[in-house]
Amino acid sequence: MDQIYIENLEFFGHHGVFEEEAALGQKFIVSAKLFLDTRKAGKVDELTESLDYSEVCKKIKEIVERERVKLIECLAESIAEKLLLSFDVLKEVEITVKKPWAPVLVHMDNVSVTIRRRWHKAYLSIGSNIGDREGYLDLAVDYLNNEKDTKVTAVSDYIETEPYGDVEQDDFLNGALEIETLKSPGELLETAMAVEKEAHRERLIHWGPRTLDVDILFYDDEIIMEEDLKIPHVEIPKREFVLEPMAAIAPYYIHPVFHKSIVELLEKLRMNS
Repeated sequence: MDQIYIENLEFFGHHGVFEEEAALGQKFIVSAKLFLDTRKAGKVDELTESLDYSEVCKKIKEIVERERVKLIECLAESIAEKLLLSFDVLKEVEITVKKPWAPVLVHMDNVSVTIRRRWHKAYLSIGSNIGDREGYLDLAVDYLNNEKDTKVTAVSDYIETEPYGDVEQDDFLNGALEIETLKSPGELLETAMAVEKEAHRERLIHWGPRTLDVDILFYDDEIIMEEDLKIPHVEIPKREFVLEPMAAIAPYYIHPVFHKSIVELLEKLRMNS
C-alpha cells in the first residue's frame, strides 16, 4: 500500500485531565501516515485521483482545535476515525499525537501516542424463523448501514433452509453479508448482539427458534479463539445454510484455518451429506 506522510502539524488545543489544561490550552503536534493506492494519480497526474492532503490538514486542525478530550489517546482515535470516514480513498491511517507540555515533574521533550487504524472486511451470517423473517433480515442490513463506522458492501439472496439441530421448529430464512468496518472484532460482536436485541431476540433454547440471528463468520483473515468470540465461526464447514449464501457473495474467499475456498467447503459438505 502506498503512503503519504504529513509530519509535525502544530495546533493549540484544550485537552487534558487537569482543569488548567482544558481551560488554558496548550500545544499539540500531530503526524499522519496515510495509506492508499496512488498509482492512478501517479499515472495521470491529477489530484482528483489521489488525496488532497491540504484537506486532510484542515480536518485534523478542526478536530484538535474544536474538540475537548482528556486523553491524547482519545484525540488520536478521533482523528483516525474522522479521516477514514471523511476520505473514501483512505484505507488505513497511522496517527501520532505529541504533547510537548505535559504536566510531569521531570524534563522531557514530549509525551506521545501512536495508533494505527484501518477498514476491515468481515462476513456475517443472518437468519430468522419467527414472524416477518425477511423483515428481520432487512432490519439487520439497515441497522449495520446506519452505523457510522460500518457499511454493508454485499448482500446475498435469502434462502429457505431447514432448522439446524434437534429442536423442532419452523424453517429459516438465511443470508450472508459482506461489510467494511472500523470496529474491532469485539466491538463488532457487541453490534451483532445489539442488532439481535433490536429484533427482540430471546435466547431461551440452544439452537431454538429466533427472530434474528447474527453471527460473525470471518474478520479479515484473523483467527480468534476466545471464550466469548471465535473467528472464523467454528460451525462454518458443517452448515450449508451458511456456506451457500457465502458462496453467492464471496465464493473464492479462503478459510484461514482450513485453507480452502468457500465453494470447496460447500462442495465437500454436499458430497458428504
